[in-house]
Order: sequence, then structure tokens, then C-alpha cells
Amino acid sequence: MNMSVKDKIIKRKAKVAVIGLGYVGLPLAVEFARAGFRTTGIDIDKERVRKINAGKSYLLDVAREELSPLVKKERLKATDDYKVLKDIDALCICVPTPLRKTKEPDVSHIMDSAKEVARYLRKGQLIILESTTYPGTTREIILPMLQKKGLKVGRDFYLAFSPERIDPGNPQYKTKNIPKVVGGITALCTEMARLLYQQVIEKVIAVSSSDTAEMVKLSENTFRTVNIALANELALISNRLGIDVWEVISAASTKPFGFMPFYPGPGLGGHCLPIDPFYLSWKARLNDFPAKFIDLAGEINHFMPCHIVERISSALNERGRSIKGSRILILGVTYKRDVDDTRESPAIEIMQMLMDKGASLSYNDPHVPELMVGNSTFHSIALTNRALSQTDCVAIITDHSRYDYEQIVKMSNLVIDTRNATKEVHQGRKKIVKL
Repeated sequence: MNMSVKDKIIKRKAKVAVIGLGYVGLPLAVEFARAGFRTTGIDIDKERVRKINAGKSYLLDVAREELSPLVKKERLKATDDYKVLKDIDALCICVPTPLRKTKEPDVSHIMDSAKEVARYLRKGQLIILESTTYPGTTREIILPMLQKKGLKVGRDFYLAFSPERIDPGNPQYKTKNIPKVVGGITALCTEMARLLYQQVIEKVIAVSSSDTAEMVKLSENTFRTVNIALANELALISNRLGIDVWEVISAASTKPFGFMPFYPGPGLGGHCLPIDPFYLSWKARLNDFPAKFIDLAGEINHFMPCHIVERISSALNERGRSIKGSRILILGVTYKRDVDDTRESPAIEIMQMLMDKGASLSYNDPHVPELMVGNSTFHSIALTNRALSQTDCVAIITDHSRYDYEQIVKMSNLVIDTRNATKEVHQGRKKIVKL
């Protein structure tokens, strides 16, 4: 007698697939494999597939020592062939969801994956979308594609949404110990998704629908985006008033209630914060509701790279120099500290603007050996005392923990600090210009 998918999940006999092996999909696939599930990762990137099958990781958050034993034990394998889906019991879709230039959602990767899932769909399968998207995507786009064969959701197959909550580079919170939200098309779909994740995640929270689960993810990231925008606007105002915004936030943080600290910076980066809120504002406009607050936050955050270039220009002018012809060294080009991800990094926009103004640019980032800015290719230079002393301006864009900020300030002629990375530096304070 064949086991039901529910029994297979409980006994960890279910075959699991993860579509998309990026910073969300690969750690999730590793967790399923560690829990004993026969796991297959699917990705159109043949180099990713080759590396995984060789037991090699390409992500900082997945150690080779963690990945390699799972591959050797045949708990985890990778492929670019969707045919494997015909034997899969449960699968998670973790593909990118970028924005178009018009700030409209691009769900083409989701649709491409859903087409393949629909092609090999069979009775009893559980399908879960994890890609961040607007409320209604699972129900309005994926469900109709899967029901074309005549199978009925909640009876013949199960469909749910569970937002990814990965924080790359976070040493404390990983896939396993970040609470997981799930919402299905039907109550039984929700229960099946909850059951699957309970095998690998410490805490699973069920919500009433896939639409609700989709809204949860956008609410989380919109909350952060709006509050960062407020912190950025406070920084702009404080700059005009001659006040140190970092001191203001530090003092305000001593209040034990009614205040949560958010910090300004050179702009938003990564795949989530610069993108996700616009999914929500786009959906709101479709329903005749202008999301003014979200759009305004986007404008403020988008302005910050321009503000940084203005601060660099002003600081150089005070020293009798212009940006044109000045040697400017950028420290940190990733979107956040201690990761190797440059997606949507404000450093790239800042570098492009400085190039356009005639600056002689170089950069250092211990996590990024090579970087494309427009049509120009840069290579990370060695951060030597000579390199620091021979530049007119050093701009700290990403505050990697590996940097020695005392030495950076000591050896530099001028430091633009966009992250308050030099807060503990006491010598050479007059060289430092804050955000």
C-alpha cells in the first residue's frame, strides 16, 4: 500500500525539491537534507549545479563542511532538469522576483517555474511558493496554471505560500531558527505546508490564507523601509542643523518604551528592501489606493546616494579640491556588512556618480574582488597605509567588521563615514565627516 504524502512527510520519506538555489533556496535545501529528506535542488545556472554536486558552496551562509557530507551521503543533489519533479512529493519555489524599470513586479521567474511544476504535476504533491511577491500571486497566477490538468487544489494537490525570511550574514538567525509563516489556498493546504516545515524549522505559524502570508512578508519589509527612510530624513535635517544624528539616535534609544532605533545610511541595497515595498504599492494602485507613505519612503531612500556624493563634494571643497581629478577610495561595496552580495548596493550608484563627475576611483572590499560599475571593471585594491595616505578622500560605504577603523582614520587625509563606523575612533576626529 502506497504511503500518503502526509505520512511520507511525517516519516521523512518524502522526496523534496527546491527550485532556485540562491541565498534562500540553498540553505533551505540543506535543512531538508540534514533532516533526512532526499532533497533535489533545481537551478538553471549550470555552474551552481556543478558546484553543489561537487560538494562546494558558493554562499557565505552555507559552509562547505556542512554541504559536502550531505552530497556524499546522497541526501542532496542538484540538477537543471525539471523532469525530476515527476517523482517529487513536496517542492518549494525560491526564485528571484525583481522589479521592472517601471517599478512594476516582474514575476516571470515565478511563472516559468510554475509552468514546469504544472507540466509534471501529479496527485498528492505539495507546492509552496517562497518568492516575495504581491498579495494574490499564489491564488491568481500559480493556482490556475496548476489546475489546467483538472486536478483540484486541497484534494488532489496542495498549494501554499511561505515567505522567506533569510538575513544573509546573520550569525544568530539562520533558516532553522527563524519562525516560518505559512498560508495555503485551503485549510488542508495550510496544514500540509505547516507539517512539512515543522520537520526542519523550529517554529511554524499558520495564517488564514496565501494572500495573508504574502502580505506578511511585504509588511515586514515595508516597516523596515519606511523607518529607515525616517532615519535618513532625520539625518538630512540634522545635517542642516549641525547636529550629529548618530548621537541623537543613541540618546533616544535609552528610552525603554515607545522608541525603536533605525539607522540612516548611504541608501538601501539587497534584493528585499529596495524592491518589496513597491510590490505592495503597485498592488494598492491596482485597487485605486495610492500608497503615498511607501512611495515617499522610496523617494527619500533613493536620494541618499546623491546626498553622499554631495557630502563628498562639500568636504573636498572645504579643503580646496573638487571631485574632478580627486583620488577617492571607496571602502565596502556590498549592500550590508560582512556579506559578498552587491545587488542594489548604493555603493555602485555612488561610484557611478563620482565617475561621471571626473573622480579617480578605487575601492576595497574583502568580500568582492571584482566589480562592474557601468561599463568599467574595478578590482579591489590592497588596503595599505600607502593606499590610504595617497587618496584625497576615503568614503566608508559599507562598514565591514574586518576593517581597522583606527588605522583608516590615522592614515587618511579625509574620511566620509556613512555608517558611523568610526564612532569609537578618538584620534583624528577632525578628518571625519559624518553622514
